[in-house]
Amino acid sequence: VGEPYLYYRNNVMGTLNLLQAMREAEVAKLVFSSTAAVFGNPEAELIDESHPTRPINPYGASKLMVERILADAAHAYGLRSVTLRYFNAAGADPSGEIGESHEPETHLIPNVLRAAQGSGGALKVYGDDYATHDGTCVRDYVHVNDLASAHLKGIEFMGDHEGTHVFNLGNGQGFTVLEVIEAARRVTGTQIEFERAPRRAGDPPVLVASSAKARSTLGWMPAYIDMAAIIESAWRWHRDPRY
Repeated sequence: VGEPYLYYRNNVMGTLNLLQAMREAEVAKLVFSSTAAVFGNPEAELIDESHPTRPINPYGASKLMVERILADAAHAYGLRSVTLRYFNAAGADPSGEIGESHEPETHLIPNVLRAAQGSGGALKVYGDDYATHDGTCVRDYVHVNDLASAHLKGIEFMGDHEGTHVFNLGNGQGFTVLEVIEAARRVTGTQIEFERAPRRAGDPPVLVASSAKARSTLGWMPAYIDMAAIIESAWRWHRDPRY
């Protein structure tokens, strides 16, 4: 929200550059990573693909613009695309080789696990006055390996289907920030301290997916549906001394 040009430059201009290079190289299929942020404040308990798209932050707006570009490209150039709207990507590969780490880190679960390790600074909970059962935001967390399997399903799907197609990816159940912290306490056996902070601009109170279309059309089925299992996979990676 504070640096909108960065998001439009990366997501819109960057994707346009990629699409132009694809056209010149006669590459006519794309799986695009989009986001639940295209929806903005939800109007339904479970968000399906027909839900209105009214993003409330530059990240969601820039991703939605790319979705529109892909639809126009399908009409103009015959580009085939599958757009996957991730809800909250989380977890790590069970092999321990690949995990989640950003600088600066803004995602909840890595920050919770850093706090459990005593690193990464104070853990902050942004907003405790939302209209949820404990006052903190509700999010739908989907494991990174389940996202990977959806990409493979999307590639297969494009082989037989023209045009552009959009799918929501989530587990269909929401967890508050405090519930994630409590699950991490159980997994790590560590008392995780946190500070309460004001709401962040652009954060909707609840985002939970309906992935019925992905399940029925792509044959996608998430393997990680339990929050403890998602956190445990991430915790195994965070504890690995190599990382």
